[in-house]
Amino acid sequence: MRVLALLLAAGSIGCSAESFVIRNVHVFDGDRLITQTSVVVEGGLIQAVGPRVKAPKGAREIDGSGKTLLPGLIDSHTHVYLTEVLKQASVLGVTTNFDMFSSPAFVAGIQKAGGKLADHADLFSAGFLATVPGGHGTEYGIKVPTLTKPEEAQSWVDARIAEGSDYIKIIYDDWHEYELPKLRPTLTKETMKALVEAAHQRGRLAVVHIGSLGQAKDAFEAGADGLAHLFVGPSEPEFERLAASHHVFVIPTLSVLNSICNTPFDSALAEDVRIKTYLPASGIAALTGKFPPIKESCEGASEAVKQLKAEHVAILAGTDAGNPGTTYGASLHGELELLVRAGLTPAEALHAATAAPAATFHLTDRGRITAGLKADLLLVAGNPLTEISATRQIVSVWLGGVEIDRAAWKRRVDQGRLPVPH
Repeated sequence: MRVLALLLAAGSIGCSAESFVIRNVHVFDGDRLITQTSVVVEGGLIQAVGPRVKAPKGAREIDGSGKTLLPGLIDSHTHVYLTEVLKQASVLGVTTNFDMFSSPAFVAGIQKAGGKLADHADLFSAGFLATVPGGHGTEYGIKVPTLTKPEEAQSWVDARIAEGSDYIKIIYDDWHEYELPKLRPTLTKETMKALVEAAHQRGRLAVVHIGSLGQAKDAFEAGADGLAHLFVGPSEPEFERLAASHHVFVIPTLSVLNSICNTPFDSALAEDVRIKTYLPASGIAALTGKFPPIKESCEGASEAVKQLKAEHVAILAGTDAGNPGTTYGASLHGELELLVRAGLTPAEALHAATAAPAATFHLTDRGRITAGLKADLLLVAGNPLTEISATRQIVSVWLGGVEIDRAAWKRRVDQGRLPVPH
């Protein structure tokens, strides 16, 4: 998989990773909590973890007492069109974004920018999504290459890979679940299956956007690797058994579903001073935005999360940031809380935002705190293993061992110098 690693820092942050050791800190390593230990970082990598590690000469000593160190968080479902939102994400502790539909030219530009964007979250992308003429994904003013027949699937996938797509995103949703007066056309089940097979032929994951329980079942039968949403409306016991038997992963995106169902959750998140302080006015507006109301409840999605957990299906934390009721970085903290409300333990929710997505998308350099991995780190006050909202009490964030200048970002927010469109 192509890695858009942004390793050099910009502006006041400096141009190289520092050496430092965090002492007497609780560590969530991506899987479990290690109490009262130390972590050594040198050359942008985690060098050692343990209670009696030796720090390099001249390394900065950081007191981690009363704090918890986490891997940098990973948002497994975003839509990124501006570089500035990747900076917002990193300031709020999200160090990696999996984009599920963006312009390949934009993504290529980020890759070309290289070291100039080292204080921005890393980006991996599906590029263009697979949809039919007039289907979901064609309404945003971007000219999207479409297809209508199974015979076109391999050439369509090959074109995306040539553009740099890290995985393949497929739309299988006619919007009937959203009670709209007019449905959108969508791919046939046969064409979806052909796209999945074409992606697998080239060693790429196939992630399917669905909006209903029936569409999810069709995606399972087509061989999809994962679902890029759960659904509104009721779930049923057969769902989690099918998910488990087909070995899929699921990105529930409870954040955006709550926005679609018009719950007050996202607006409440926007009022949390730990989040609000670091959001430009446009970010707060995005977080408090809503979709047109629907009659369906989101309780089915929360129930499905419980069912998926019971069947040991891989759950990845993703927000669908870029949509009403969401914003970059901030919404992942909300997603963690929603996952816990739905039945995950705090440790399971944190795993869904760290080690689980890294493993699922075959990124072996991040997602855990262990020697040899990239020093993408999030230091928070308190213990999110007992209170998940403690992830919002951010003390420091590092990308590849380089500390993010959160104070400089906050000054720009306070001065109204961040009109970030969302």
